[in-house]
Amino acid sequence: MRVIQFVFTIAVILVFSACRNSERIEPNITRVQQTKEQFRPHFHFTPEEKWMNDPNGLVYHNEYYHLFYQYYPDSTVWGPMHWGHARSKDLLKWEHLPIALYPDSLGYIFSGSAVVDKKNTAGFGKDAMVAIYTYHDPVGEKAGAIDFQTQGIAYSNDDGMTWTKYSGNPVIPNPGIRDFRDPKVFWNDEKGIWQMALVAGDHVIFYESSDLKSWIKLSEFRFEDDEDLGVWECPDLFKLPVEGSFEEKWVLIISHGTGAPNGGSGTRYFIGEFDGTTFITEQTASKWIDYGTDNYAGVTYNDAPANNRIFIGWMSNWAYAIYTPTKRWRSAMTLPRTLTLHKEGNTYYLKSKVIDGYKVFLESIASEGETGDFESEFLQRSHMSFQVSFDSDLKLEIGNQFKERFTFGYLKDKGIFYTNRSRSGIVDFNESFTNPSPQLMKIGDRNTLNIELFIDSSSIEIFIDEGRYVMTNQVFPENPYTTLRVLSQNTAISGFKAERIESTTK
Repeated sequence: MRVIQFVFTIAVILVFSACRNSERIEPNITRVQQTKEQFRPHFHFTPEEKWMNDPNGLVYHNEYYHLFYQYYPDSTVWGPMHWGHARSKDLLKWEHLPIALYPDSLGYIFSGSAVVDKKNTAGFGKDAMVAIYTYHDPVGEKAGAIDFQTQGIAYSNDDGMTWTKYSGNPVIPNPGIRDFRDPKVFWNDEKGIWQMALVAGDHVIFYESSDLKSWIKLSEFRFEDDEDLGVWECPDLFKLPVEGSFEEKWVLIISHGTGAPNGGSGTRYFIGEFDGTTFITEQTASKWIDYGTDNYAGVTYNDAPANNRIFIGWMSNWAYAIYTPTKRWRSAMTLPRTLTLHKEGNTYYLKSKVIDGYKVFLESIASEGETGDFESEFLQRSHMSFQVSFDSDLKLEIGNQFKERFTFGYLKDKGIFYTNRSRSGIVDFNESFTNPSPQLMKIGDRNTLNIELFIDSSSIEIFIDEGRYVMTNQVFPENPYTTLRVLSQNTAISGFKAERIESTTK
């Protein structure tokens, strides 16, 4: 959870520490009459109104997936943080619920996690839902203190509909660290105890507790980065089997508000071992869950069915999040993705694949045997997949008749996949939105690629080779995209599918 400072005068003047100074340019959006709220997604989660950022408290309970999130109900820019709340039976059709947690005398309610206390270890009741979150004290911060972030808990006995904050908060006081936040709690079956990953400036601290109230520090994890990635944020720790083997590894996820491969915010991961006390890795370089600029602060569900590890990220970037050209609401979540662990030689890596549940919302819009350019009025609410073969550079374009276009492709001599949204529509609201252009992702020497696209009103998610490589980008075309074109020579498309996605949002 990133902190933004702001003050109010007659109008709101926002000072956003993570962004370079720039004036907002109001975009021209008069060319087309919209039949729905402009840029509101058809199949991604958004708040009904106002500001949203990090996903929080992802937990499955009583046949519902719960999504809590950083929320400010009074503006479409960041403000005093609450926990918004929604739930779903399929992770696609969401029911908006009342705000779960409000700021109090201990501070704003920053990011955290939620668990179901099946054994009543905390004494709040069997199967109580317990939220573990960071308190951010703005008064202490303004006074120059460094211990203004602490950890608190709250509980619910009615499936998250109403909440009671624990009278003994904070359960973890600040040890004298300025950035001390974002607790991710899980039940460690092997030790029979609650454990927590908590970020502290430039490292992770691990804790454990028998009752969710009293926490004991176990160890710390640090990584010698080649360059400064800034404050560590939004950790997650879980075990996954290595596909096709009997081996298991632990995965540690960390987000950063700055320093991601293509600028601004991003989320990386480490593969290693966790013995219940200490996390270690033989990894020598960062691995990133997504190389696009719009997937940050993602974490995974506790207690998901079949032990699936389901990930949701905030589909934005602190470099320009407060400037994106939506009006009534601001920000969306990525599509939920199942994470799996794979090994090639001595290299471990994650794959991200959109959950299978979306398939029930598909309706084909392509003829059999399509091998090249494709046009459809439903392109900007679609799923497309195909294999492309090439012997030189690859270039494809998603666009419309008004010359708004999003390009993507592969530079063969460099082994780099790229996206470019510099002419994708409204881009002048903040210079960081198109810097860099193009966005780059190294994938090695290739002659073929398996490409999967999810295109919504204001986003394009690209999955290469079943999610080994991923790029997520927001886009804001003034008019809907209607065409996919192949612009490169000596390019062959096979196995092409294009499907309209039924709207899952109101």
